[in-house]
Amino acid sequence: MGASATVTSLPCSMAIVVAFLLAAAATSFMAASAGPVPAIYVLGDSLADVGNNNYLLTFLKADFAHNGIDYPGGKATGRFSNGKNFPDFLAEKLGLATSPPYLGLSSSNAANYVNGVNFASGGAGVSNATNQNQCLSFDKQIDYLASVYASLVQSLGQQQAAAHLSKSLFAITIGSNDIIHYAKSMSSSTKRPSSPPTQQFVDALVQTLTGQLQRLYNLGARRLLFLGTGPVGCCPSLRELSAAKDCSAVANDASARFNAGAAKLLAGMAARSTDLRYAVFDSSAALFRYINNPAAYGFAEAKAACCGLGDMNAKIGCTPLSFYCANRTSHVFWDFYHPTETTARMLTDTAFDGSAPLIFPMNIRQLSAV
Repeated sequence: MGASATVTSLPCSMAIVVAFLLAAAATSFMAASAGPVPAIYVLGDSLADVGNNNYLLTFLKADFAHNGIDYPGGKATGRFSNGKNFPDFLAEKLGLATSPPYLGLSSSNAANYVNGVNFASGGAGVSNATNQNQCLSFDKQIDYLASVYASLVQSLGQQQAAAHLSKSLFAITIGSNDIIHYAKSMSSSTKRPSSPPTQQFVDALVQTLTGQLQRLYNLGARRLLFLGTGPVGCCPSLRELSAAKDCSAVANDASARFNAGAAKLLAGMAARSTDLRYAVFDSSAALFRYINNPAAYGFAEAKAACCGLGDMNAKIGCTPLSFYCANRTSHVFWDFYHPTETTARMLTDTAFDGSAPLIFPMNIRQLSAV
């Protein structure tokens, strides 16, 4: 009798557990939906990575000193920064918690996904060939988003999941690594005969990006924030290649062309899909202000990296053996590629409340309210 009672009560117990989990997911969903932006879904590269690469077998990592020296607790988190990065400041601005790294979440609990997810991976590019097998490619990140979408539909239902995603913000920062690789291939010391002309290279990137952004739209993204590539030719790593320590004109030209192509692409998508809202942040123009006139923005150093080794602290990246500057707030660049926490915060402030031509056709505050 006792054994029989145990067996017959099992389905009831399971039903209670399932009901509890569904109720928890629904409660989390309703809480997240209370504001104008219930969640942030982040895709991109190391400028937005909050720890995904910690879970990969890759040399593209930042989970060691001196990264994170100014992050709460003073420990490295996998962010390619001395402290917080763009997704952190964006979340703060919207009154949300930073979206956690996808690879650190349990796929068995859909409630993990409703409050936002970060898929960004250091080294990622528009092209799957960029840092292949060393990061989550942009296409792979979208594949993971598709899994999250399916999980949300299963737990919330098609209608609620679609409503949730349509209100959420999808923040994208991609393209810098593609351009850096291209610029290095075109440098006088390493020029490859097969390297295409700049416009041909950019056109191929934008063509690939077209399909990727359409996939995001098909997965429910209706609020897109696209962070254009910065003046990557002025990052310490590319400056260091020049005898005069000048910015790479090839990289900056490619960046400007790519940003223009991405903006045109998004405008076309919005014209065809009237439920799509978007904002494009001209990271190049915004960051050029600090590089060309650092003192006006509170910086003392806009060329060399704060942390690294070698000329301009740009021969080797930031490692536990590297030197780092005492005052990180005075530097535009943290390491040979990435901005300091201060730079990231200032850029976020501009994107959030700024105006054209730096952020258009609306800023993030306006995008989050439509």
